[in-house]
Amino acid sequence: MEANFDRENGVLSRLNERFGIDASQAVVKVHRIYLGVSEEIFMDALRFLKNELDFDHLCTITGLDAGDGFEFLYHIAEPGGILMTLKYKTKREDPVVIQTVLPVYNGATFYERELEGLLGITVEGLTPGRQYPLPDNWPKGQYPQRKDWKPSIAQESRPVLAQDAKPGLAQPNKGV
Repeated sequence: MEANFDRENGVLSRLNERFGIDASQAVVKVHRIYLGVSEEIFMDALRFLKNELDFDHLCTITGLDAGDGFEFLYHIAEPGGILMTLKYKTKREDPVVIQTVLPVYNGATFYERELEGLLGITVEGLTPGRQYPLPDNWPKGQYPQRKDWKPSIAQESRPVLAQDAKPGLAQPNKGV
């Protein structure tokens, strides 16, 4: 049985009509679309997908250090079961600044905090808050998902060892 990609190709056709996106660059599978767009049209394409094509669920955001730049993949879904990954790339600059998607997907806060904490990306428009997912005492300027990261643990941020714990709070080798 041959796969029918009518719905997936319909999404790509609408994006092409609206933004002139070259759909031949997309990877299409059953209920899946992978599409790279330019950073300049990314936010407009994301709004269009949500508001016009009903991609109303942000599943997650993936940030990747590609060596010469960064890639950001936004995984979004619509009620009919199509999952789309909309991707764009940025140059490796200091600092790398991207726009928040909170005006489009108000549940993006923790995903965007991960980008800041793990990759050292500045997400413009993200409200200030606690560091996530790294601990509050994680050393400043240490971004563990960057390819050029060299681990260094400062004395004040090292893990608490059993011998450093206050008496009665931890008993090494005693289990939970």
